[in-house]
Amino acid sequence: RAIKVSMGTVFQVPWTVVEDWDGCLAALAEHGFSLVALTPSADAQDLRALAAAQPDKVAIVLGTEGPGLSRESLERCERVRIPMSAGVDSLNVAAAAAVALFALQP
Repeated sequence: RAIKVSMGTVFQVPWTVVEDWDGCLAALAEHGFSLVALTPSADAQDLRALAAAQPDKVAIVLGTEGPGLSRESLERCERVRIPMSAGVDSLNVAAAAAVALFALQP
């Protein structure tokens, strides 16, 4: 069902689920990826600024809805927020991922 709903995009965008989270983040950094954690925190960098910088290789790190990413994960990544209208606290993880992927596409 997920493949059908994605209309084939699941085969075009590289993604993964990992068991060794710390090892994965370290390996991505070693291979030149910018680690970008999405967070609603007001002191995080605006997504538009990151997109304007046109980073070459980006790994977008997403947390679960509710608790989000761990403190340790946030500390290892560049923290980025999606600007939103007043009164809107956050987006669900699927919507946030879609916005970030669109903004950071080459």
